Parts: sequence; structure tokens; C-alpha cells
Amino acid sequence: MNNDLTQKDIEDMEAEIEHRKVVVRKELLEHVKEARSHGDLSENFEYYAAKKEKNQNESRIRYLERMIRTANVVDDNAKEDEVGINKTVTVYVEEDDVEEEYKIVTTVREDSLNGMVSNESPMGKALLGHKVGDRVEIAVSKDYSYFVVIKKIDNSTVSDSGELRKF
Repeated sequence: MNNDLTQKDIEDMEAEIEHRKVVVRKELLEHVKEARSHGDLSENFEYYAAKKEKNQNESRIRYLERMIRTANVVDDNAKEDEVGINKTVTVYVEEDDVEEEYKIVTTVREDSLNGMVSNESPMGKALLGHKVGDRVEIAVSKDYSYFVVIKKIDNSTVSDSGELRKF
């Protein structure tokens, strides 16, 4: 499994791993101990639920560590005024007469329903490296394409909510 990740993605994943190991793991172990103290384990739903939650946390830690280990680090060589990875771009879609906002991300973080498009998607590939004012053709297939005009590029690379990002 090779994942395209930026150095920032890796740093965020390492922060999540640290948080899960130091904070979450300790809390979940306490939940397991508390549930175990309630007596008969054969009919103790709280115990099984606590164990399941603990195991899910450990599984998440292993998943993130494997993603980092197998990552293909992608450099974002975009200049300050160009569309690049982890930048938010506002585009005017000529065909629909609307403005839309997208964040260009690596394939691992892609979530088109929440406005996060992959750098490998037709839109992501087309927009990378362009500047405000550029008219860009988005080729969806060999038979269909449409044009957008780049209105704004937000260089902020801070995670969307200030919380740890999910991968």
C-alpha cells in the first residue's frame, strides 16, 4: 500500500498517533478496568464494549503507522500565488454560473462531498500550478470538459477545524 502524503499529512498523522497512545489509550484502559470490576464477564456488556473500543484505537494506531511507513512523500512545489496541495481555491464555473470552493489534497484525504478534491482528480490535476485569473479547462472525459476561472487562492495550510484530521 503506497499512499501519496505531504510532509504536513505525515506530521498530522504522527500527532494523532501520539494523542491516541498517550491520552486515548490511557482512558480506554481505565474503561476496561472499570467494566471488569462490575463482576461476571460472561454477561458484562460494558466490558465487551470497552474492549472493542480499546481494540479499535489500537487498530487505528497500527493503520496510521502503516500509512506513514509506506507513504510516498509528495512535494508541493507550488509558489505562493499558485494552486497547490493543501490550498483552498475558489473557482467560477462558467457553465453553471456559480462560484465553488475546493481544497486540493492528496488522494488519501480526498472527500469530494466536503469540497476536498484529490491532486490526482481531473479538477485537481487541471488546477495545480495555475494562478488567480487563469481560465482552466477541466477535462472530465475525452468527450466532456468545462471551464473554470480561478477567483481566489487561500494559502492557509491549517487543518480545517483545528482538530486532528482524520485519514
